[in-house]
Amino acid sequence: MKINFIGGSSNGRTPGFGPGYWGSNPYPPANRNKKINFQNDMKKADFTKKFINQIICGSAVDIMKELPDRSVDLIITSPPYNLKNSTGNGMKNGRGGKWANAALQNGYSHHNDCMPHDKYVKWQRDCLTEMMRLIPEDGAIFYNHKWRVQGGLLQDRQDIVSSFPVRQIIVWKRKGGLNFNPGYFLPTYEVIYLIAKPKFRLSEKANAHGDVWEFTQEMNNDHPAAFPVNLIDRIIGSTNAKIVLDPFMGSGTTAISALNFKRHYIGIDISPEYCEMAEKRIKQHQSQLKLFQSVYEKQD
Repeated sequence: MKINFIGGSSNGRTPGFGPGYWGSNPYPPANRNKKINFQNDMKKADFTKKFINQIICGSAVDIMKELPDRSVDLIITSPPYNLKNSTGNGMKNGRGGKWANAALQNGYSHHNDCMPHDKYVKWQRDCLTEMMRLIPEDGAIFYNHKWRVQGGLLQDRQDIVSSFPVRQIIVWKRKGGLNFNPGYFLPTYEVIYLIAKPKFRLSEKANAHGDVWEFTQEMNNDHPAAFPVNLIDRIIGSTNAKIVLDPFMGSGTTAISALNFKRHYIGIDISPEYCEMAEKRIKQHQSQLKLFQSVYEKQD
């Protein structure tokens, strides 16, 4: 398997930040209660250089298999929803669909989002199995998906998440949009499964948030299904995670949010186009953060 590593510096550090960004240590401290199993003779320095603060182009399952056990604290992701195999007309062209000229009509750049349902379920369960291996006993996965009705039957994703330790379902309420189908109410929500290992706890006062989150969907993004940064900020800011993985990184939103909280990120995406898009957004965001830091230090 050939892996493309896009961006990052040769020493594995995030470009644009000096040692003072996290104090004398160029990285925030790792979870001292976590024992990482550096398998296949991978040393900690090799892991840092190869994965930390990198966008990696490749298959989610294949790349995750390269990562050591218990090597990330938190996983936040939204996989392709397999929308194009819909039995309805929501993704079709013309005035009959729920979204006219929907961005996902053509699929993703390197994934057409139209797998047979049983193969899609197996793929997603394989992804979740790898994710569970990668998090420690105090780790968690925030897995965003969408419920829908197919052939008169509800797909609530139980065929994907069953047997995994789902602790809570969070409803993401998106802002309204346009509905071009008189047979449907306007769809405005998605779900986020909190899949947590036994010792996972929220950060202090984060449990004051309810389980219905209202965030406007991302509008100014070339990716067809991008996370809003504020949504990911809510998740990362509610945890004490030091290393955050997104195996379907897309345009880099999870990495940008990780930088907002001075956390490490690991991003994976199969599309070179999206990897380059993510790298560009990350560099722009780093420049903004560096500018804000400089202004703040002058005012201090």
